[in-house]
Amino acid sequence: MAFLNALFDKTKREVAQARKTVDRINALRPKIAALSDTELRAKTDEFRARIARELAPYAEMPRDERKQAEEAALRRVLDALLPEAFAVVREAAWRVLGRRQYRFWIRKPEVEGGGTSAMDELVVAEANRDATEARLRQEGRVIESIERYMEPFDVQMIGSIILHHGMIAEMKTGEGKTLVAAAPLYLNGLAGRGAHLVTVNDYLVRYQGTLMGQLYHFLGLSTAVIQASRGDGKLPAYIYTPGYDEPDGYADLRPVTRHEAYRADVLYTTNNEVGFDYLRDNITMEIESLSQRELHYAIVDEVDSILVDEARTPLIISGPGAKASDLYVKVDRVIKTLRAELDFLVDEKSKNASLTEDGVERVEHALGLENLADPANLEIFQHVQASLKANACYHRDRDYIVREGEVIIVDEFTGRLMFGRRFSEGLHQAIEAKEGVKIERESQTWATITFQNFFRLYAKLAGMTGTAKTEEQEFIKIYGLPVAVIPTQTPFPPFPVSFPVFE
Repeated sequence: MAFLNALFDKTKREVAQARKTVDRINALRPKIAALSDTELRAKTDEFRARIARELAPYAEMPRDERKQAEEAALRRVLDALLPEAFAVVREAAWRVLGRRQYRFWIRKPEVEGGGTSAMDELVVAEANRDATEARLRQEGRVIESIERYMEPFDVQMIGSIILHHGMIAEMKTGEGKTLVAAAPLYLNGLAGRGAHLVTVNDYLVRYQGTLMGQLYHFLGLSTAVIQASRGDGKLPAYIYTPGYDEPDGYADLRPVTRHEAYRADVLYTTNNEVGFDYLRDNITMEIESLSQRELHYAIVDEVDSILVDEARTPLIISGPGAKASDLYVKVDRVIKTLRAELDFLVDEKSKNASLTEDGVERVEHALGLENLADPANLEIFQHVQASLKANACYHRDRDYIVREGEVIIVDEFTGRLMFGRRFSEGLHQAIEAKEGVKIERESQTWATITFQNFFRLYAKLAGMTGTAKTEEQEFIKIYGLPVAVIPTQTPFPPFPVSFPVFE
């Protein structure tokens, strides 16, 4: 079976085809490298003009027909632009992120073996490259490789091509996924419809958005960064603006509205924020309050975590419902008298608990009921279930914290505090009763969606992670996303001067 899977693995053919495309990108290097910074930046305007020309014939078509025809035409023109656009990004990465520097890998004297532990690393400015090489040779050092610093390797470009074509790129840790995502985000951002990089926490959003914002800014694209609310009711969003600084803010990040952030060419955000912004847009009553536009293209970082592990996690926006009853406190006292394993059983994996027959009898006796399952006792039954889960499955300082008399949820995947968010179906009130704090009003659900359903709304979706091939069938079945394993970068590719020179 493994042999047949390998034989018919389409993604291997995709990777092989991507290698040929990388050869075309490499062939453009002399032409692109000869451009001045101004000429390199002008390539963006040239690409955008070509996209506009290709889409112009569809402008007068009926709306439904136009959308489908435009999407097909856009894919064709982006595919045609790919080699030159990726060559531009590669050159810009070296000039902007690498600061026009070269990195030397030099073998340590009398050290055997491979890998970076056997090498000295030296990064020098472009002006010092030749002199440095001559000096090292004169000293008899073995130069294993000389590379343009922060310029994507060929295997990284293969990953970029896979991401552009709407697939999942499986890359080992340390292979530079942040840089791999840059070229497809740039190419798809040229359409003016938004290209999103979705990752798992605020730190990665801010770090990657600020770092890669330098690259996109150099090439004439705008970059937005969205951060989670800090519990003050605000929805932080920023546009990368070099030199911008303000007290208590972030360097190079200018505060904007979410509406403006979603109009940027490239956007960095978390799965939670982009999902909740979608829900907010769906419950707003005013067009002016909408944040998002069409969901055009997204690369999901740590795709196995977001699209598999958290796939069915519901995002919920709720509002105040009925006034909280004293029944939560009464039921909580009863539940705290129950015995684990004898009166109730716990399923830790699903975070659920159920009463045994003995447990049902004890609850009925304590609450003065003849039959807890009687439809007339539905409200009491729901309170019992919520209180049982609160006491048996949800733990203080792990699933939530109590701060200044308020129960605050802890995100189980990131460890972040989820200010302003509450558990649904009476669970939050049951936890408040358990902790002896003020029980707030029950909430009612206004809007909800799972990550699985949300990310399928994107016209084109891609992902990257270190482990996805084993779950490929699930990715294909649910999202239509095959998984391509990207070759690992050879630590020190052959270099024509990789030998010692002695005087």
